[in-house]
Amino acid sequence: MGGTEHLTVHREGATLVLTLNRPEARNALSPAMLVGLYDGWTEADEDDSVRSIVFTGAGGTFCAGMDLKALAGRGMTGDNHRDRLKADPDLHWKAMLRHHRPRKPVIAAVEGHCVAGGTEMLQGTDIRVAGESAVFGLFEVRRGLFPIGGSTVRLPRQIPRTHALEMLLTGRPYTAREAAGIGLVGHVVPDGTALEKALEIAEQVNACGPLAVEAVKASVYEAAELTEADGLAAELARGWPVFDTADAKEGSRAFAEKRPPRFKRA
Repeated sequence: MGGTEHLTVHREGATLVLTLNRPEARNALSPAMLVGLYDGWTEADEDDSVRSIVFTGAGGTFCAGMDLKALAGRGMTGDNHRDRLKADPDLHWKAMLRHHRPRKPVIAAVEGHCVAGGTEMLQGTDIRVAGESAVFGLFEVRRGLFPIGGSTVRLPRQIPRTHALEMLLTGRPYTAREAAGIGLVGHVVPDGTALEKALEIAEQVNACGPLAVEAVKASVYEAAELTEADGLAAELARGWPVFDTADAKEGSRAFAEKRPPRFKRA
């Protein structure tokens, strides 16, 4: 199991938990964190015993965005991850889920600040839980910068355009309740319980047929880029083969026998 000094990885049953672990810097993104994240997404995709991913932050905060000093090599000691970043100039974008989509469902558990790069990474997750005091926002324009982690493309596709533009153009902070109101997050829970709720949702996902779950997730994202007619055709192409799997037969038997299914990913 991977991980770095700024990214911890552990298992909770069939769930892989990735935790940004640099609380003294509000989990600002560092080379060690980006390399650890990329390796974590890869590990989840390659390990069939992993059925879901929970993505969170240590120390009561999610992520305050990019640490420009750390990425430039200033103020960091013992960092041996820059060679990885140099060898793959796209690694940091894949780590941040800008245009890399893990096969397994990714559930975000957000406490505290989830701003700038934090909010950009959030858009790469599938299900989102926030603590009551969580704060969201894309602050780049307030600094004369551009949110190039994908927000000008993805955010208007995930929430109503008027809300996306307000968030992008004002650079103001949003409370968890506001974020839920515009559809950026799905659950608001008492502070300190976001991870617990995310793991609860992950267990519900894990109880389902893994091949079906992965096919459904892939179909949703694929169809978003297509016309309705093409999306429906693509759905059939992905969906029909699932009915021929051993998992589908087991699910039907378990339903008839009124027992929990024992899926084997086959």
